[in-house]
Amino acid sequence: MSRSIRTDVVIVGLLLCLVGLGTTASAAPRPPWEAAETVGDELFAAQTALLGDDTVAAIAHVEQARVAAVELDSLPPEPAALLDRALAAAGTAVQTGDGDALAGARGLARGAVYWGSYLAARAVTEQGDAETARQWLLVRDFRTSTRFSRPGADATLAIRDLTAENAADTVARLDADLLDTYQARLGEYLAVVASTSELRHRRAESAGLVAAYWRILAPAYIDQNGADIAEVTSAADHLLPALLAGDESATDEAVTTLQGVLDGFRAAPLAPAEQARRAGQLLRFLALVPIEYGRGVQGDKVLIDLEIQEAVTFMAGATAAFADLRLSLMEIDPALTATISEQMARVTTDLDAANRKTSVVPAETMTGAVAGITDGLKTLFPPEWLEVDTDADFDVVASVLDQVEAAVRAGDYKLAESARLEGYAIFDFGPEPRLLAFAPALVAEIDGLFWQGYNGRPGLAQAIALKGSPEEIAAIRAELDTALKQAQVTLGDLNSAPGAIISNAAIIVFREGLEAVVILAALMASMVGAYAGLRRPMVLGVVLALLATAVTWWIAQQVLSQLAHFGERLEAVVSLIAIGVLLLITNWFFHKTYWKDWIAGFHAQKRQLLSAETGQFLGLVVLGFTSMYREGFETVLFLQALALEAGPTIVLQGVALGAVAVLIVGLITFKLQARLPYKKMLVWTGVLIGVVLVTMVGKTVHVMQAVGWLGITPIKGLVLPYWAGLWFGLYATWQGIIAQLGAAAFVIGSYYLAEGMQNKRRKEIVRRPQTEHTTP
Repeated sequence: MSRSIRTDVVIVGLLLCLVGLGTTASAAPRPPWEAAETVGDELFAAQTALLGDDTVAAIAHVEQARVAAVELDSLPPEPAALLDRALAAAGTAVQTGDGDALAGARGLARGAVYWGSYLAARAVTEQGDAETARQWLLVRDFRTSTRFSRPGADATLAIRDLTAENAADTVARLDADLLDTYQARLGEYLAVVASTSELRHRRAESAGLVAAYWRILAPAYIDQNGADIAEVTSAADHLLPALLAGDESATDEAVTTLQGVLDGFRAAPLAPAEQARRAGQLLRFLALVPIEYGRGVQGDKVLIDLEIQEAVTFMAGATAAFADLRLSLMEIDPALTATISEQMARVTTDLDAANRKTSVVPAETMTGAVAGITDGLKTLFPPEWLEVDTDADFDVVASVLDQVEAAVRAGDYKLAESARLEGYAIFDFGPEPRLLAFAPALVAEIDGLFWQGYNGRPGLAQAIALKGSPEEIAAIRAELDTALKQAQVTLGDLNSAPGAIISNAAIIVFREGLEAVVILAALMASMVGAYAGLRRPMVLGVVLALLATAVTWWIAQQVLSQLAHFGERLEAVVSLIAIGVLLLITNWFFHKTYWKDWIAGFHAQKRQLLSAETGQFLGLVVLGFTSMYREGFETVLFLQALALEAGPTIVLQGVALGAVAVLIVGLITFKLQARLPYKKMLVWTGVLIGVVLVTMVGKTVHVMQAVGWLGITPIKGLVLPYWAGLWFGLYATWQGIIAQLGAAAFVIGSYYLAEGMQNKRRKEIVRRPQTEHTTP
């Protein structure tokens, strides 16, 4: 650098210092995050200027960073000293025109500020000063956002709820969030430093961050291991100098030392609830791997690249969750943990090979390998890790919805629909039953956004069927994410007091029981007077259904996960049986009961009558059973989430209250029904049976679409409110509407067929005496 340039630099530096001091003295102090942001921005501007060979501007920006750093005078002493060292290194780097050294100094400065912010936030949190803690917490790093680990806000939420009484707990939550973040980021930056394919200035900046981040984690390492950290700290400090000197051997040695430390400890051990969440993620992601892989291959050939890529992605999610649990699992069974780790590595290798199309293992082999890993994990996991975890469900739903968007961008709408059904099934069998007990309106919104829309907003199923653009799908996804996040927060904030559980259990039983009462009232309305005896087989069916529901409750307590897995499929089967029986009963109703008094003079032979009555008896028993058991089965599923939360004893108290309320409503309903005029009862009973049949058909079609047994073809331009589906089974798909029209046609056709037969018989009765009179 020439003497004139050097003189100009000195003058500029002095002027900037004077201006900075004057500004600092006269202006109100800025919040920590603003000063910290200025330090980072000015150092980045210095890098940019240096790249353009504008040394004077680079020096000016470094001096501005020094001025901003003065405002961070409340940083603890050690981070403040490290920041001063970084800024001094930055000054030297711009003087010598060394861009890599400047990048390293910027990384060290950023890390020093984050270190000081963490310590400052922790100190004021211990004092219960939420406002100051909130200001310092704005100066932090975050975990890299991926499909499996999105940036969290646990520390922010903890500070929001900070009081003098819960300060210790808040500090623990802050440590868990920030230490976990900085350990994850330290590992990422080490990987960058170790990669010779990375740009040199990026490796240098990462090395500077490593030196600072290790200091954040060091106290936790000492607490857990009681070891001397001098060697590790020395490796962290020598990483940047070795890299800048071009000594790759020394760089690799330092990286190996630090990586060995990271592999052997976790700065913020996972809380039990977080361990269960990771375990749930691991099992759910593993379960999706063979599904995606099986769809993407046939024999030893890859048919659908996107399916293989999704299998790779889900395996990456499982691997990430396993890595978080590995230390805890090693304490339980080191040998089995090592075996599972090797098995997962082999599956990952096979998936990568299929993705590159170098070799393809059969789908059955992949399924068997994943099943072996899953069995090993279930053996290894503590029982509490195997319990239902709704947070893990939400994590997996988010990942599957990512798959929906990826498939739409690739133009594969069939795959997008398949992924949508997977995501809905996870929500439906996981969080929905518990959420339905506390926030049914939110369930309605989420269901609508998954399907045909909600309150005028389009739904995913409709948009995918109409081959909406990626932007349209993304917009619906954004609304669905908002609703799912609200659902997750709702479930996380639930008040688990016994009174809340009892009242919610009672509401569930009353709601489902009321639906059963309405159906039974409609079906039994005509069974009065001379036909009151026809109620007995239906009552018997109801009693049998109640007993079956009790057995289902017991089974659900024993094998909850298996029952939940088949829940909606079993509901579809039961619904189909109920529809079949109801069709027979409808036909019987119009042909026999409705016209009974018109054809009372005609008698069948005794054998035929007995046979008809036997079939009639069994049909009514089955109808009563299916009508009640369908609601009972749903009730059992809904109640399991509450039972898991509070135990069956408390839930059964709510069941008793709900049952009493249903019994009272039922008695009133049937009492009023018995006093209605019989002829009028016959008229509106036929209408009610038709409505029940059409509604049941619509809901059953919807359930069959949910489990993938029927396709989905939306009716373009038709948007139905959510209550139409809830109360009448009306959904804007051609499959559902056509099926309901068919059911309605059957009911109306049965009526007119019966009336036609009756008119024919009356004419025969009128003609018969005339024929007998004229016969010689």
